[in-house]
Amino acid sequence: MTAPPRIPFPVVDEVSRHCRQEAEPETVHIEVHLTGHLDPVRLRKAFTEALRRHPRILVREAPGPWYRRRYEWELTEGPDVEAVSFPPPGKDALRDARARALAQAPPLTASPPVRLEVVDGAVADGGRGSVLVLTLNHTALDGPACLRVLATAAEVYGGRDNAPAAPPVRPPGTPQGPPAVPSPWAPPARVAPGTPERSPGNGMLVAELPLPHRPKGSPYTVNDQLMVATALTLAHWNRERGAARRPLRITMPVDDRPRDATMPIGNGTRLVDVPFAPDELDTADLPGLLRRTALRTRALKSLPRPQLGHGAALLTAPWAPVACRAALTRALRRAAAPWTSTTLLSNIGRVPYPLDFGEEAGRAHAVWFSAPARMPRGLTFTTASTAGRLHLALRWSRTLLGPGDGAYLRDLFEHHLHTTEAT
Repeated sequence: MTAPPRIPFPVVDEVSRHCRQEAEPETVHIEVHLTGHLDPVRLRKAFTEALRRHPRILVREAPGPWYRRRYEWELTEGPDVEAVSFPPPGKDALRDARARALAQAPPLTASPPVRLEVVDGAVADGGRGSVLVLTLNHTALDGPACLRVLATAAEVYGGRDNAPAAPPVRPPGTPQGPPAVPSPWAPPARVAPGTPERSPGNGMLVAELPLPHRPKGSPYTVNDQLMVATALTLAHWNRERGAARRPLRITMPVDDRPRDATMPIGNGTRLVDVPFAPDELDTADLPGLLRRTALRTRALKSLPRPQLGHGAALLTAPWAPVACRAALTRALRRAAAPWTSTTLLSNIGRVPYPLDFGEEAGRAHAVWFSAPARMPRGLTFTTASTAGRLHLALRWSRTLLGPGDGAYLRDLFEHHLHTTEAT
């Protein structure tokens, strides 16, 4: 019998594998609300076909001795396990599916490392259709890659075109260097503690908001408005709790992959940090802050940079057994905690696919994503827009915040996002 083909873990996968924790698993949650209902048999067939059309998702971690130099993925011809399930409907079905998405990562030892739960929306979604809850193990792939696979499944299921829309065009502007920024060696602000819960893991809150208005021809994008709203929200939160004034750094994933059927599946984003000085966030000059933020994000996106920086590439070089490098990576992560960014804002932007499952099931009218929120950040903001609405997910470490804190941060974010419109 021929052994399955193997590929070494890329840098992002290996670092994530080194640092995994059972208490706060590195999962990405995707939630898609449809207007109609889905047939279980047809959906299972469509999702399995989509997996086969994107074979890089059909992977499992290959076994190996402790002294091996690399982790490797085994590519499988088909799924090892049934990835699609239909939990019993009920008033708490959606809440329970969300809780599982945050607490239970699909295992890396079975292909594919993704789980799709279909919640009947008769009770869970106000009587409107079905809810797809996807949970993916972030060691293997990211949200945009999994969404691409789901778009293929929608096309197979409904027989309708789910090709991606053209990406929005960034407003033109005169090329300029980024404005002065705080020193990267200064430890950034941490999110001040709220009222944490006793149980470990992540909490989450989702909200639907109006898309922020942006005057035509503005030199900034909606992403820049979201970045400024996030910075103002955290500055407001920390100021109310008497935290020391420090620069903020907000990590922003950048994804340059195509969105069509050729999209590489896996972890394909690179991370950049957008800095904010304390004085900038005290000023009433919101137009100036938006312009400076636009210059920074544009400059950071244009710089070529490894996904996790040059240090991660060195750590994942096969100069020692993976067990030794894993221990070193975890120690360095703990040592670097004070310099970790304040929070992460992952703006998916306009969901590029209609996610149209045909006449009976309909198309998506809301899509939420949430990114892991392990300490020392302890809080992430994830946004996407569908059907002209902004879908925000706040996710936090329960050792830092509680549900009431999440609701207050949502209100602060909505308020500060609205102030960016007033400019």
